[in-house]
Amino acid sequence: MKNLKHILGTLLLTALVFTSCTKNDNDDLVIPATAQEFDAIRELALEGLTQTFQFNAEDGSVNLTSDKGVEIYINGGCLTKNGVAVTGAVDLEFVELFDRGSMLTTNKPTMGILSSGDKALLISGGEFFVQATQNGVALETNCGFQMNIPADLTGGADNTMILWNGIIDADGELAWAEEKRDGANGQGGVFAEGNQYYGFFQSFGWSNVDRFYSDPRPKTTILVAVPTGYDNTNSSVYLSYDGEESGLAGLDTYDAQTGLFSEHYGQIPIGLECHVIFATEDGGDWKYAIKAVTIVANGVITFTEGETSVASEAQLTTIINNLP
Repeated sequence: MKNLKHILGTLLLTALVFTSCTKNDNDDLVIPATAQEFDAIRELALEGLTQTFQFNAEDGSVNLTSDKGVEIYINGGCLTKNGVAVTGAVDLEFVELFDRGSMLTTNKPTMGILSSGDKALLISGGEFFVQATQNGVALETNCGFQMNIPADLTGGADNTMILWNGIIDADGELAWAEEKRDGANGQGGVFAEGNQYYGFFQSFGWSNVDRFYSDPRPKTTILVAVPTGYDNTNSSVYLSYDGEESGLAGLDTYDAQTGLFSEHYGQIPIGLECHVIFATEDGGDWKYAIKAVTIVANGVITFTEGETSVASEAQLTTIINNLP
């Protein structure tokens, strides 16, 4: 009798474990990533792309050069901490994103906010994060700073580019709001000259040199189904438009009742050739699936567990950057 109770208890425990797991098409046990694990792998990607500089506030105007050749001009005499002028050593964190692979792994898609409040794809001349600190305390600048950005990093100069500010919501999702300023008048903004973008930034944080993607074709919404066990807390869905190497759209809406991600703004051109990307975490690596799609009106794209693969961050970045 004791042995029978032990066997029944073991079977019950096993059943409880299996209820929190899923199986793939080959009946292998699949344990979906937790939200914390997915957040952690994206934070790790961002940390790996963060550059650090140090200078003295008393040095006045300093010129710093990033790994990709962006020149950052910042005046230490304009920095304040809690409203008081800063002296001594200043630390500067800097992130530069020019490719859709890095935009995906850091969860920094190029979705701009339209005047209606809807979101649509931006084509980027570079996404940037700049923050000055002293002893871990964030600083402010009362005269802004300038960046000279090589335009050949994103296909050459485009005079329609403007400056955008990054807005991160309560869920940690980033969208871009237009910075309505005129760089030619020295009040912030960006302009192209030669093979450079000259950006004038008024505050620290996330900024972007972008323009809206333009396509005259009729637009639609789309829905995306992801493998069982995944939702918007432990996975994401992105769109890579074929031929656009410096833009990445993100599907920022998820319906828990239907289990579907959606682009509900109706901004996807019908007939567009693109790649739909499912991304999540798996054992410290990236799990992903990619489908080549031609957009149809109100289309539904479905991913299954059996279609997923696992890659390192470097491998996934290369895969995404090598898409058409």
